Amino acid sequence: MRSSGRNSSGRGNYRGAGNKRDEKQQRARRPRPEERRYDVGGSGPDGPGDGPRKGRGAAARGGAKGGPKTGAKGGGPRSQDGRGAKGSRGRGSAPARPREYDAKIEERNRARYDKPAVKTPKTFGDQEGERLQKVLARAGMGSRRACEELIDEARVEVNGRIVTEQGVRVDPEKDEIKVDGLTVATQSYLFFALNKPAGVVSTMEDPDGRQCLGDYVTNRETRLFHVGRLDTETEGIILLTNHGELAHRLTHPRYGVQKTYLAAIQGPLPREIGKKLKDGIQLEDGYARADHFRVVQQTGKNYLVEVTLHEGRKHIVRRMLAEAGFPVDKLVRTAFGPISLGDQKSGWLRRLTNTEVGMLMREVDL
Repeated sequence: MRSSGRNSSGRGNYRGAGNKRDEKQQRARRPRPEERRYDVGGSGPDGPGDGPRKGRGAAARGGAKGGPKTGAKGGGPRSQDGRGAKGSRGRGSAPARPREYDAKIEERNRARYDKPAVKTPKTFGDQEGERLQKVLARAGMGSRRACEELIDEARVEVNGRIVTEQGVRVDPEKDEIKVDGLTVATQSYLFFALNKPAGVVSTMEDPDGRQCLGDYVTNRETRLFHVGRLDTETEGIILLTNHGELAHRLTHPRYGVQKTYLAAIQGPLPREIGKKLKDGIQLEDGYARADHFRVVQQTGKNYLVEVTLHEGRKHIVRRMLAEAGFPVDKLVRTAFGPISLGDQKSGWLRRLTNTEVGMLMREVDL
């Protein structure tokens, strides 16, 4: 007999309807992931249970991501704070390594990082010296680009050999470097010219408290010393430096560095006064000769004369003119070798240029 399609409750029963409804009910009864419990051990305070659960909890071995993990391997009892039994951490406790093994590891690491530095050949390591253009730029010859142009123009020589290629390395402490034939002071030397006023003592310190040369360089960290001397009442140029060899040669009679003076005297002057001074004046310590003599200015009986000589004896210009019959009223040194006083004011200190230093060194064969 053909069925009417209704069940005992009077409701229609179509194919698959009951199955879908049952699946929805089962899905609704499933707890959410955050509500699931995965107790793989015995019963705990959160709920009853005599053993590990079967199914998803037992297979997951710790449950969903972020859930509690098991203690010892195989699922042992866990305490309330989430840790396993004593002596077990994570998924199981590994046996402790022996101290001998740790010592060997430490020794191997030290041997790896404490190796002596390997000395590479010079061709592969840092080259000795500094680049020539860098040394010239530091010495004040201009920018590096300008110094490279000096090299390209064949104006630079090192130890007597002209350098025309870039990148040549030199030792500033040992090599002799010249630009246009003038030696370049590449070391940390200082060279100054002071226009000494009258009344200043030509010493760096004075025990009597008088004004001296050291009063003009008190702010210098490097110790300077004067090249030669000037009388206390004599004005003019005097050099200060820390280059000992240069200072020694500039004052040594062997090199004959000329000094030029302007002297104010009273006339009238005979024509032969110049020849007399050049031929030599007899002094108590020997003859003194002038290299050059000329009259610069005459106003009535007042004469301003220029005397050049290479000797450096005490009061030599004053004594020579006084012996010739013309005492000096005022004396000013206007040049020391190639360095002239120019318009430098009295009491002013200036630093010599590299060209001037080179001229001084050439004067004494340095």
